[in-house]
Amino acid sequence: MADPADFVATATTELGGTSGTAGYGPPYNSTPDATQKLGPIDLQSLSGVRLPIDTANDFIIGPLQTLPNPPAAIDEWTKASDAQHAAWTTAYGDALSKAPDNDPAKVPPGDYGPVPALTGALLAMAQQGTLDPVLGAKGSFYNTDYKASILFLGDGSYFPGLADAQHLTGDQWGMMNETGNYPGQSWLWLFSALYQVEPFKSSPNADVLVVFSMVILTLLLTLVPFIPGLRSLARRIPVHRLIWRDYYKHR
Repeated sequence: MADPADFVATATTELGGTSGTAGYGPPYNSTPDATQKLGPIDLQSLSGVRLPIDTANDFIIGPLQTLPNPPAAIDEWTKASDAQHAAWTTAYGDALSKAPDNDPAKVPPGDYGPVPALTGALLAMAQQGTLDPVLGAKGSFYNTDYKASILFLGDGSYFPGLADAQHLTGDQWGMMNETGNYPGQSWLWLFSALYQVEPFKSSPNADVLVVFSMVILTLLLTLVPFIPGLRSLARRIPVHRLIWRDYYKHR
């Protein structure tokens, strides 16, 4: 595994319900104030929670329960209250962040409850290659739904760090870039450009605002032949004649 320390830290946030997925809102959960809105319209909530995900159970406890000998720590976790869960995961998360190299093996003793045992067992599953099939299988023999695995990986910092190094993040024009020295999706330049400027850049509703803006711009482009004044710009500003001057020279 590329970064076991990051894996354990991510698993801890999944247990504590503080990861990006846990607080995403619809379609995964109903986290308050997590949705993107267009003015008063809560577009993200319109479809509801169609793909419910409980990160603690779906990403940690559920996979561990598929082991031939599930860790005894599961029983301690399931019997504890939500407040106790939060206290354990917060304490362990803080300890991990302060440990040398964020190494779980270097975390000092503390009141972490079953969290170290649970995250350690999950790490062992991942290192053995048995976690990924369980995350997506959901009782099926064949699996084509990798949503859970992708969300789990995205909640960590290792893969987002790789994306940042390859200039693939949103504030790096990532939508139109590609890994390595290869051309990306140049036709997405306008989408990417909007994310780089205000008010989109700092807005919590950036995705909705960008999509709405693109819809408006697309409609304007589609309706150009029907908008007086705008449809005459080509005649009034004959840039095309400059570009095709050899053609127009002989007309």
